[in-house]
Amino acid sequence: LLALSLASFGLLEMFYILVKKNEEIQNHLLILMGPLIRSLTLVLAVVIIQVERIKVIRSSILLFLFWTLLVLCSLVPLKIDVEQIIDQGFSSDAVRFVAFFICFSLQLTELVLSCFSDCRPLPEKHTNIQNQCPEEDASFLSQFFFFWFSSLVVRGYRRPLQASDLWSLQDQDSSIRIMTDLEKFCTQNCKQLLEEPAGSGPSWSRSWCGGSASPTEKTCLLRKNRKGRGYGLFLMQAIGRSFGMYFLCGTLCLLLHDAFMFAVPQVLSLLLAFMRDEDTAMWKGFLFASLLFLLSCLQSLLYHQYMFHCFTVGMRIKTAVMGLVYRKCLLLSGAARQQCTLGEIINLVSADTQKLMDFVVYFNSIWITPIEISLCFYFLWQLLGPSALAGITVVVLIFPLNGFIAKIRSKLQEVQMMFMDGRIKLMNEILSGVKILKFYAWEEAFLRRVGMLRDGELQALKKSQILYSVSLASFNSSSFLIAFLVFAVYVLIDERNILDAQKIFVSVALINILKTPLSQLPYAMSTAMQAVVSLRRLRHFLYQDELNHDNVERLPYSIDGYGVMIDGGSFSWTNEGLPCLQSINMKVKTGSLVAVVGHVASGKSSLLSAILGEMERRSGFVSVKGSVAYVPQQAWIQNASLKDNILFGGQRKESWYHRVLEACALLPDLDILPARDNTEIGEKGLNLSGGQKQRVSLARAVYRKSDVYLLDDPLSAVDAHVGQHIFDRVIGPRGLLKDNTRVLVTHGLSFLSKADLVLVMEEGHISEMGTYVELMDRKGAFAKFIHTFNVNQRRESSSPRDRNRKSVSRLSVTDFSIDLSQEQLISASVQLMEAVDQDLHAEDAGKLTEVDKAHTGRVKLQMYREYFRTIGLSFIMTIVFLCAFQQAASLAYNYWLSLWADELLVNGTQSSHGLKLSVFAALGFTQGMAMFGTTLAIALGGIVASRHLHTDLLHSVLHSPMSFFEVTPSGNLLNSFSKEIDAIDCMIPEGLKMMLGYLFKLLEVCIILLLATPFTGLVLLPLTCVYIFIQSFYVASSCQLRRLEAVSRSPIYSHFNETVQGASVIRAFGEQRRFVLQADRRIDNNQEAYFPRFVATRWLAVNLEFLGNLLVLAAAILSVQGRDELSPGIVGLAVSHSLQMTGILSWIVRSWTDVENNIVSVERVKEYDVTLKEAAWTLEGSLLPVAWPITGNIQFEDFGLQYHKGLDWALNNISINIQDREKVGIVGRTGAGKSSLALGIFRILEAAQGRIFIDGMDIAQIGLHDLRSRITIIPQDPVLFSGSLRMNLDPFDRCSEEDLWKALDLAHLSSFVSALPQKLNHQCCEGGENFSLGQRQLLCLARALLRRSKILVLDEATAAVDLKTDMLIQSTIRTQFDDCTVLTIAHRLNTIMDYTRVIVMERGSIVEMDSPSQLLRLQGHFYQMCVEAGLA
Repeated sequence: LLALSLASFGLLEMFYILVKKNEEIQNHLLILMGPLIRSLTLVLAVVIIQVERIKVIRSSILLFLFWTLLVLCSLVPLKIDVEQIIDQGFSSDAVRFVAFFICFSLQLTELVLSCFSDCRPLPEKHTNIQNQCPEEDASFLSQFFFFWFSSLVVRGYRRPLQASDLWSLQDQDSSIRIMTDLEKFCTQNCKQLLEEPAGSGPSWSRSWCGGSASPTEKTCLLRKNRKGRGYGLFLMQAIGRSFGMYFLCGTLCLLLHDAFMFAVPQVLSLLLAFMRDEDTAMWKGFLFASLLFLLSCLQSLLYHQYMFHCFTVGMRIKTAVMGLVYRKCLLLSGAARQQCTLGEIINLVSADTQKLMDFVVYFNSIWITPIEISLCFYFLWQLLGPSALAGITVVVLIFPLNGFIAKIRSKLQEVQMMFMDGRIKLMNEILSGVKILKFYAWEEAFLRRVGMLRDGELQALKKSQILYSVSLASFNSSSFLIAFLVFAVYVLIDERNILDAQKIFVSVALINILKTPLSQLPYAMSTAMQAVVSLRRLRHFLYQDELNHDNVERLPYSIDGYGVMIDGGSFSWTNEGLPCLQSINMKVKTGSLVAVVGHVASGKSSLLSAILGEMERRSGFVSVKGSVAYVPQQAWIQNASLKDNILFGGQRKESWYHRVLEACALLPDLDILPARDNTEIGEKGLNLSGGQKQRVSLARAVYRKSDVYLLDDPLSAVDAHVGQHIFDRVIGPRGLLKDNTRVLVTHGLSFLSKADLVLVMEEGHISEMGTYVELMDRKGAFAKFIHTFNVNQRRESSSPRDRNRKSVSRLSVTDFSIDLSQEQLISASVQLMEAVDQDLHAEDAGKLTEVDKAHTGRVKLQMYREYFRTIGLSFIMTIVFLCAFQQAASLAYNYWLSLWADELLVNGTQSSHGLKLSVFAALGFTQGMAMFGTTLAIALGGIVASRHLHTDLLHSVLHSPMSFFEVTPSGNLLNSFSKEIDAIDCMIPEGLKMMLGYLFKLLEVCIILLLATPFTGLVLLPLTCVYIFIQSFYVASSCQLRRLEAVSRSPIYSHFNETVQGASVIRAFGEQRRFVLQADRRIDNNQEAYFPRFVATRWLAVNLEFLGNLLVLAAAILSVQGRDELSPGIVGLAVSHSLQMTGILSWIVRSWTDVENNIVSVERVKEYDVTLKEAAWTLEGSLLPVAWPITGNIQFEDFGLQYHKGLDWALNNISINIQDREKVGIVGRTGAGKSSLALGIFRILEAAQGRIFIDGMDIAQIGLHDLRSRITIIPQDPVLFSGSLRMNLDPFDRCSEEDLWKALDLAHLSSFVSALPQKLNHQCCEGGENFSLGQRQLLCLARALLRRSKILVLDEATAAVDLKTDMLIQSTIRTQFDDCTVLTIAHRLNTIMDYTRVIVMERGSIVEMDSPSQLLRLQGHFYQMCVEAGLA
């Protein structure tokens, strides 16, 4: 409306001129052109306003510039009209004056309005986005100056920011949008990349973009062409196409910034010429001073717009890479999973994504640096003539040197990342198997292994940092070397060449501009090199083999025919490896029950993997009808509520849900759990017993109502009566699954008669197949094996173990005693445990793990003290001295230049060039050497600090009790060992280098300004106050944002960890899409904290550089005013240095904030120092005999255990005397307290009352390692670590080769290990995945045989083995441990029927204790258990 009014006034003006000046117009038509053009332009402005409104552009840079220029152009007519009114009066041309003033007012109003954003359109107002980012509603000016961010900074200053204060991501930054855009690009281009000739073999898989959009299938971005060429280029092209246009907008800002940057020396030259010419009008000086200020402000604004665009693109690349890596995790083949460890994956999404983000910032430096260098030398040529070319020699020498250094550093970084991958992988294994380490007292062996990897990592980093210091010093000395060579050649080639203030300081200003690209070049080369390495690693990971969807043909469900069919199947884990399964032929009728039996490592689990498509089909045909549900041998449990684990993304149907819980025997467990089915289950189900985990895993499958069920020995971890209940109510002919196709792997012989078909596996093929009756009639190997065992044993075989343990989630208010899960059960948190039971809220009662919490407020001074203490006083003093010395040399040679510039001419020439150049060279060389020493000292000091902090973190974590690991998610700890340690390695030393360098540079500039123009101090003091005020605003918010970002990163790692371990289950249930969306949500939560974090830096920089620009203005104006008193040399020195003040002020706060943000990493690492620690590993002056325990006598005196103060007793008043060589069985129902006895003996839990004596010595007075290394346990869950078999058996390398082979022979593994190519040096995969569960259990037996201690605890040690292997193990234990005291926590009661004594426990107390025969005669608790097991 206003624009239309203006256009109307323009037409009126034209009509007025036609009327008033008709005669003049006839002679001069040009008089009409001005109003006509202005009117048409205003009409065009109206059109643009309307078009932009249609396109929902709410703030227009074009219109803002138009109105600004229009107002500026109207200022001259305004001045003329005002003067005319003053001279001739208003009435002289009243109509035109009124019209002009109205027009000018409207123009001014339009300019003001264009500074604000239009309101949102009505439909958009109703969008339900909570905490929407204000950038979306910000005007162009607000976005340019980052005013829109101020609200968050003010909020952060008033109180510590919380996650709820953070803004939602904008649509274009969200994971879904970014991944969708990448897939669209893939859809358009994948045909060109992925052309596979017909008949070239089975295709890899369908792509997401090839039809279905479901992430259950493979995205083109994760596919490779037949020859593997062009893959990395295609990936970069996809990312470039998605984010390239936005990045180009930032690049345009950079080009404009460079144009203004090169204009500054030209204005400085004019200012110094003004200072020299006393006849020039003063207004010109003030004009030049104002121009310097304006150009500096535009430089700042454009540069930070460029940086904002770079960081936004970097953030989007981070999202894209994390999304691709996560999606790839769901597609990896078995062989690829063995190669790509979790440690490598965590590094890809932490360290490598950070390297790619850094590269985005420095990418333009690679191509724009040569242009900037060329322009600098062009302007130097104009100023000094051909002498300028002398400076090119420095550039020519520096580039090859640094190229060579970058190449070496690239190789060193690969070495460093290799060691880092190994360290993170090992740390993940340690955290997963920490309980085994504590039972075996192996912590020190693994400390050494981690230490060796860390030493290799830091050695590579040290070499890289030394080379980097050389590179940095050469680039930072380049400005001096260029100035020295240029000035030397200039004065020496012709004595008439005069170096006056204008030439020296304009040259210095140009060389300072040159310093920026030259100093950025090492960063650019370094980040480019690191990005290439990271891209190579990313490409290597994304290029890994994936599961072939053609391995299994998925058919629609039908009642008739075969539910599962394999015809002539041959399968292997890799394309190249030997087949693990051969000549497999099986047909499973729809709705039938098939039992699969066989010895350990016969291929039972592999058969199920082949049906799932997890193995490579080498030949034959596999088909499955309908949907599939899978229950793995080792239950995979999510860190979620019990209900969510069972529903697994499905809708809750109450009646069916209750039926499933009842059938899977989970209803009694709900009564124990504090929040019933809302109770949180810890990572890997750590607060559930083995039996509970299996039943939850089974319930998840049953609830799904799938067509085909693949059950991998789900009854191996439950009691006999529970196993029978589950078979009858779920799996058997009358169970919930009676109409579904079921393939059941089992060791339970009593179930076989109820199966429709029995498959006998032997060495990777089916040796016998038929119904139970048919197999018995054949009288083959199967029939002979069955006849070996009596009916009772067959009945017993169905009841291996429900580990009588409860969850610690049970902060029970019931009278039920608490017992231990596979991992011991500890409270959700210390505070929660100490709360009065009745005050517990329902939502807290079910919580277990502690959410990673962010500290609040500024980082405490103690953290800096801790960091600098680890560096050492000598290092710190050296660094400070070298910094001061370097800056003193810089000040001296700059002052020397001003003296040179002010030297009086003698006969039109300057004298003593040799002396001046010699002093200049000496000072510059001294500064260069001091800079090299400073950077090297800081780098080496940082490495020393990093080594100490990592060691302290590792010791703190491994000295923590089991309760710590059960409430601390592994993602938190992996985050500390990867991202936080990486920040301490690299980011803190880098920030300290920059901060100290700029701090001393600031002192130099202040000294020069105060010497040149003392009145600058009047400006400097208030600017300093404002500077401190702005900085305090910024740092309060910035540190908190850094913490929130770190806290939101841990769930990403935990989710990756969980997904990698449960990938086969996720794929079997077809839940990839849901898990991908969960990952996207976690990534977005992290980016919500990261986005304001980097915007905060830009907000700070714009504000601070404006202060710096005010100082430039003050220095220039004071110099103009003092033209008569000041020499050109001093003015040139002052102004050229004040021009640097803008960047210096900004960089000091940014580098200081970087240090403070990254010192948060030290804070997060050191927070583990104050967590609860277990007792000392060894005690000084211990008088423990070398051969202790000699006899193996164990005595409990009024022993009691509590999982935490205030909870019910897990064990109460236990008093037993177990004689040496006695064999004692410990039995009882779930929650009776059996395993708590074992935990008490190993001091995994400390006694709440009473004592335990072993050979008459109180174990509480012995170091933990002295105790645990002298007694032995064979746990239920067999854990192997990556490394050689030898290391897994003997990590301290104390046993001879002969002892190892003897132990393997007694554990019935010698023939298997002998067949391996590397025998004892055979490499175990992460988690021992290249061994069957039974083989892993036998290796645990071999460990026990090697230790030869006098006390052996068996914790359901035959959980995963068949009956024949179980008999062999029991025979070995009876013969090899005949002279030992043996405690067996038993569920197969037949294994303890010949024991000396049996202890029957209930609710933490002993209810019966005598010989088995005597207890049977009593017909009490033990008798009842034997009746249920078929033994009485």
